Amino acid sequence: MRNMGLRQIGIAGEDKACRFLRWHGYHILERNYRSPFGELDIIASRGKWLVFCEVKARSSGERDMALAAVDGTRQQRMARAASHYLSAKGNNEKDCRFDVIALLKDGAKWRIEHVKDAFEVSQS
Repeated sequence: MRNMGLRQIGIAGEDKACRFLRWHGYHILERNYRSPFGELDIIASRGKWLVFCEVKARSSGERDMALAAVDGTRQQRMARAASHYLSAKGNNEKDCRFDVIALLKDGAKWRIEHVKDAFEVSQS
């Protein structure tokens, strides 16, 4: 992954995140779902859960730095985009949660951190 631009790192990170989720029993429903409110990187399902995932790939740094990139503004955008998805698809029978998948460079390899239920969205 040497000499990759930010966009290429992001795409590679999303590919790895999808493989990781599939490996752990998730079914990928959508990638890069676009709504008027923003984009959702991955929408997946597993059991009773419908999971909206934000993927943060970093070539350096720590887990906390990647997670901090999903700030309150980003969380609200994700919530509005998720609401749009649910309205458009009529997929209201599952419980929903917001996860963050951080991919961090660890020497020549990438380390994956999956934070389930990373944040809650207030109903206000």
